[in-house]
Amino acid sequence: MINIIGIGQNRENMTLGALNALKESDVIVGYEKYIDSISDIVEGKEIIKKGMGDEVKRVEMAIEKNFEGKTVSIVSSGDPGVFGMANVFFPLISKYDNIDVKVYPGVSALNYSASLLGAPLHDFAAISLSDLLTPLAEIENKLHHALLSNLIIAIYNPISKSRKEPFRLFKKLVLEIRGEDTLIGIVNSETYPSKVKVVKIQDLDEDKINMSTTLIVGNKMTYNEGSYMITPRGYVIKYQLHPMTIDFYQKFINGETPTGPNTECEFYPCHEEGQYCDFCYCPFYPCGDSSTGGKWIKNKNIWNCKDCMWIHKKENIDCVKPHIADMIKEPKDLVKNKKELLKLRRACILKDPKHY
Repeated sequence: MINIIGIGQNRENMTLGALNALKESDVIVGYEKYIDSISDIVEGKEIIKKGMGDEVKRVEMAIEKNFEGKTVSIVSSGDPGVFGMANVFFPLISKYDNIDVKVYPGVSALNYSASLLGAPLHDFAAISLSDLLTPLAEIENKLHHALLSNLIIAIYNPISKSRKEPFRLFKKLVLEIRGEDTLIGIVNSETYPSKVKVVKIQDLDEDKINMSTTLIVGNKMTYNEGSYMITPRGYVIKYQLHPMTIDFYQKFINGETPTGPNTECEFYPCHEEGQYCDFCYCPFYPCGDSSTGGKWIKNKNIWNCKDCMWIHKKENIDCVKPHIADMIKEPKDLVKNKKELLKLRRACILKDPKHY
């Protein structure tokens, strides 16, 4: 039996299955750094340590020991199926007959990093910037399309002493496609507890990044809340309609509300000069999404839109307004159709209103 074992990012997040498989093994094969981190668990067993770059040799030696009738565990950091030893092992398995193999998943670098950052993941891609085995053009193509599609991106192997070009290409593409305010979560697992930081892409310093770093690239809706990096999914927050909201939307449905900057309003400008007032009362309230500037008043259960200008900008009104008539036939539809309204809002933020 050959076990391919993911030991996660540190001892605390190893699975019980992985731990038991290691205890039941006769031979442990792996990169010396990973084996040293679990030396007490594998004490008394036959240990085969190899350096970085000897991955294929590790697999061949594990198979050789397996044919001697021994139970062998190949150790991989993180998850063995995410840029790990499972990816090395299985392309070689067709060379042999009668090999029993079991993969024990581990906590990958992206999951570990996300847990320290809060809740940065939504739909995501994992991309390695190592061009040792992958053409740089392929890496660029993957980055380009992942960035365009608004995926969260977990970046593995971002930089090394001899490999700077892929990282610089990555930074250039993020700046060009998503902009200088794109949030980047930085997790360095070299030390425990790991160092964690969130910066904007324009402030990402290559001198502070190494091979033990995982980067989480936020999408257009990712925001900071204190020390956390959050990508909202758009869950509906139930709220009772205010009487003034009901009155406004009854007039809106009847075509009796102003368009553009309502300079005759006694409260104009309630946000900033030049604001559009077509939606004096936001149809998405409360969205619960701080990516556009709103926030909760702590311990009051009140959503504060004071710093959100999103619904008062012409380009956003032009996106929202054509679809609202089909969704709001009467004021209570603001509650009834809240989920669809939030999907419309998200589509307009991402500039894809045809597919809300």
